[in-house]
Amino acid sequence: MKTKAFLAAVHMLAVISLVDAAAGGIAMPIWKHLSSKTGGLPAPNGGRQQTACVVFDIDRDGAVDIVIAERTQAPAIIWLRRTGAGWHKYVMDDTKQAPEAGGFPWDVDRDGDLDLIIGGDASSDQLWWYENPAPNFNPQTPWKQHLIKKGGGRAHHDHVVGDFKGNGKPQLMFWNQGARKLFMAEIPENPRAAESWPLIEILNTSTVKTAIKQEGMAAFDVDGDGRLDLLAGLYWFKHAGGNDFKPVQIADHPGRIAAGHFKPGKVAQIVLAPGDGNGPLWYMECQGDPVDPKAWTRCRLLERDVLSGHTLEVADINGDRHLDIFCAEMHTPGPKEKCAAWVLYGDGRGNFQTQELSVGIDNHDSRAADLNGDGRLDIVTKPYTWDTPRVDVWLNQGNQP
Repeated sequence: MKTKAFLAAVHMLAVISLVDAAAGGIAMPIWKHLSSKTGGLPAPNGGRQQTACVVFDIDRDGAVDIVIAERTQAPAIIWLRRTGAGWHKYVMDDTKQAPEAGGFPWDVDRDGDLDLIIGGDASSDQLWWYENPAPNFNPQTPWKQHLIKKGGGRAHHDHVVGDFKGNGKPQLMFWNQGARKLFMAEIPENPRAAESWPLIEILNTSTVKTAIKQEGMAAFDVDGDGRLDLLAGLYWFKHAGGNDFKPVQIADHPGRIAAGHFKPGKVAQIVLAPGDGNGPLWYMECQGDPVDPKAWTRCRLLERDVLSGHTLEVADINGDRHLDIFCAEMHTPGPKEKCAAWVLYGDGRGNFQTQELSVGIDNHDSRAADLNGDGRLDIVTKPYTWDTPRVDVWLNQGNQP
């Protein structure tokens, strides 16, 4: 009865928020909530520490699949595959591993399907990629694990792949928190046979004073020159040729980071939210040269601080061709039953209308993606340690008439 009452309260909050937000003139989606706690989805890995949540179309059926990593017991990594009868659990790694938060999908072996890149936590000096076995999927057959890195510093929180050098080839960027460094790895010509990937140090943060570790990573053309840029921690990075990147510090507190065009203009805007810590949800605009840190101004997007936020996504969630922001808090650590998840809907001119998606449900590395192939962006949420094992899905039912 308590569960039903709680879900009813969450639904009512969403409806009330939707009505209030719609009054602001921006279209708001109606959400259908499913949870592994009520039988709407399979229970994920087991264990008490769900670290990573990665979303990508594993089987190329047009719907995005859900990957959940856990570090206290086997299986370490599973994925949820949607069929006509709902979601079904498949094993990706059936052993006990120590995967960290983050993870990134990429066609590492260039065979036409997406593989998974993910790293070990503070107990591990390894970084891996898992080879997609498409089209031979079996719920009980794990994927083949390959090494990217072994040795050196431990902890590999956040990863992204892109052509940051502008040479037509992808590079992997990742934080190595134990080494207090940011690295770039070139993908080998034959990654299946490679025992490790060549690493290049991009930034040493050992002398940078912050309250928490460096984290957060994204890719976007920040300065509008037509080339992909890296955003990581306190910085965005301008490629300076070869293996050199100029860090442009735009923040004083590392966390989650993303960029996009929330209003017309050559230079993108940047959004920052706290990760393992507390602070504002910042919206940053450039009022001059984007490589000048002083040219970046910022304003709050929420009235209160985000407490133990570990979720930030930028996407057009309501389908109006304007970018929106999904931001959420953890339950534990965090504000416990007051933890919230918000969707801030943009109007294309730098203004936002806020919808409260949920209250009291933990969000850690939650994501926005089209989970059922209907062309609308849905939301998948998972906790870190609260009420685990657990995964929730919010299906976008379309905008209110």
